[in-house]
Parts: sequence; structure tokens; C-alpha cells
Amino acid sequence: MNITALRPRLISKLEPVANFFVRAGFSPNQISYLSLFFGVLCALAFAERYFLAGAFLLLFSAVLDLVDGTVARKKCCQTQFGAVIDWVFDKYVDALALLGVGLSGVAIVSGFAPLPPAADWAVVAVAIFGSMMNTFIKPVVYAEVGFSDRVGGKIHDPLEGVGFFGRPETLIVLILGAATGYAGVAVIIIAVCSNLSAIQRIIYLSRSLS
Repeated sequence: MNITALRPRLISKLEPVANFFVRAGFSPNQISYLSLFFGVLCALAFAERYFLAGAFLLLFSAVLDLVDGTVARKKCCQTQFGAVIDWVFDKYVDALALLGVGLSGVAIVSGFAPLPPAADWAVVAVAIFGSMMNTFIKPVVYAEVGFSDRVGGKIHDPLEGVGFFGRPETLIVLILGAATGYAGVAVIIIAVCSNLSAIQRIIYLSRSLS
């Protein structure tokens, strides 16, 4: 079980934010673009070592990512394109934020051992790959197996509760790490846990789909 299971409860807490965007006349896709925009600003802040500011920008991006679907349901304007860019923008934000930490030049593994800067970049790359693969296992399963039933506008499938480290955990670790001055440690945790979670999902699929 991962934090994704708490998503409905968290979304319900953000109803006032969603209502604000509805009253302001924002479309769900515009909110998705805003989420991406804050993700880009987060990456720039991280790259310049403004980690606390970057942490808040990433938090804003995450909140907007939760709100866009609620706005779509309230305005009865859910579209397949909106669902697609929601997935894609999420991965852009994740990759950009991690890339921003790499561009900052802070020590990651080189802070614990006499290793060259290339080792730090390798950990950033592993973290990005793990974040990508851990998420994109799901749409691959949708395409190959044929999950299509939707609950609240989202495709519902057995993988929803599989994997101990999903995108919510990635964001929480990165936000907390950046806000407390441990962005490098956060990247290490994401690199290890996101890939282990992807392996966990693959093992689950090998048992359930074989």
C-alpha cells in the first residue's frame, strides 16, 4: 500500500482550492499547464540552489496536479487529452525537479565517498529513470492488458495499490529533502526506492499475468 491510496481523502481536503479555480474560470488543462510551469520554476530554483523556494514551488505544482481533475469533474469537462497531459506533465515535473538538483552541483554520493561529480550525475539519472519506469509500467499494462474502466475519471486497475514508492512518495521526499537542506540525500532515496518499487510491480505482474 502506498500514499496513492490516500489520494481521494487529500483531494477532498483541496475542495476549496478547486472551487476557487472554478469560480476564476480556469479550465482543467490550464491548471495542468500551471502545474508544469511551477515545476519548471522549481527546477530553476533548485539549479540555483534556492532549495527552500524550489520545495514550495514543487508543492504548488503537486497541489495543482491534484486539483485539475476535481475542476474537470465539477465543470463536467473531462477529456481524454486532459488525462494524457496530466500523465505527461507529471513526468516532466518529476524529471525537471531531479535534474535541477543535479545542475545545482550539490554533493550527492560524492559527499559520502571520494567520487567524481560524474557519480552524482549517475545517481540523478538513476532517480529519473526509476521515477519514469515506476509510473509508466501502469500505462503499458493498460495498453497490453486492456484496463479501461474509470473511477472518478481515472483508470482503475490492480496496480493502484502495488509498489511501496510511487509519485506521491517521490514528491514528499524531494520536497522535505530540499526544504531541510538534504536534497542530495533525497535524490539517493528516490533513486533506490523508485527502482525497487518498479521491480516490486514487475514481480507482481509476473505472478498475476503469467
